[in-house]
Amino acid sequence: MRAEDGDVALETLFLPFIDGSLAWPSSGGALFLRARDGWPLHQRAWPGLRCEQSFRPAADALERSGMTRADEDETTRFPLVLVLPPRQRDEARALFARAVARCAPGGRIVACLANNEGARSGEADLERIAGAVASLSKNKCRVFWTAPLDGPADAALAAQWAQADAPRPVAEGRFISRPGVFAWDRIDAASRLLAEHLPHDLAGHAADLGAGYGYLSVELLTRCPGIRAVDLYEAERRALDLARVNLAPFADRAALGFHWHDVTRGVDGAFDVVVCNPPFHAQGRADRPDIGRRFIAVAAQALKPGGRLWLVANRHLPYESELDARFGRARIVAQEGAFKVVEAVRSQQGSTA
Repeated sequence: MRAEDGDVALETLFLPFIDGSLAWPSSGGALFLRARDGWPLHQRAWPGLRCEQSFRPAADALERSGMTRADEDETTRFPLVLVLPPRQRDEARALFARAVARCAPGGRIVACLANNEGARSGEADLERIAGAVASLSKNKCRVFWTAPLDGPADAALAAQWAQADAPRPVAEGRFISRPGVFAWDRIDAASRLLAEHLPHDLAGHAADLGAGYGYLSVELLTRCPGIRAVDLYEAERRALDLARVNLAPFADRAALGFHWHDVTRGVDGAFDVVVCNPPFHAQGRADRPDIGRRFIAVAAQALKPGGRLWLVANRHLPYESELDARFGRARIVAQEGAFKVVEAVRSQQGSTA
């Protein structure tokens, strides 16, 4: 397979082991932080490889391909720690600090980033916390690795970076969030617009698809006294953990469900209301309107006849045909800046075809 046909950062991460620059551990295995599935994981055996991933679609893909899962709260140390750092720098620095902490004495850390995703700064950060690194470039990516380690090169910096993505108050203390989750340090403008237009008469059992750190669910419960239960579905576990904290003040008022779940695979339940600010990217930068269309289809399937979807999206995204096909009635409620708010009502006959 050509590099351009696959996950080039994943391919390049394993290149030092393929070309002989590094040897795979003969015992003790390896920990892969922010692991992603792809053909490089299956081009040969990688004995003892354990994969950690907090994004549900990627975690499901790893499980389906037979990879062994590692839990985030484990403390086992490994002679090799592989890392695909995220774009957000505080989150990436915290991940490097955790990689050092999970690296056994004499072990190495190997990381890879695409050049346009901050490869040089990522390499510099790993060097700051772990000492001198070696590197090579291919596929418009840079893979870089440490010498055998005996702890961090700078213990104070490692302790500081370990807290770089710690949960903290945002939005004048209304919410708890953390670097790396969607719109982590603010209230997302599109979600705010949707919240401002939620009608007070929404009632019954609601679902929040792609709930993030829980902003829309909090607004729904605050603005709509008739909502008696909310199920939150979120693919990023780090965000869902924050949503549990942010929704805790409502636990005595409404039944709350929290689901680490890939919405594109469908949801169980029959809901009176669905609120949604669907993602339109996966883990890359390219627009993925197919994800939003799938969220709309799932919402239609999950709503009771007569149930109401309240959705916000970028104006340029082509969702109208999906809304028309899936709902008895759909209307644009508001347009402001780059965003549109839509209400769609499922037909009383219940058809979503």
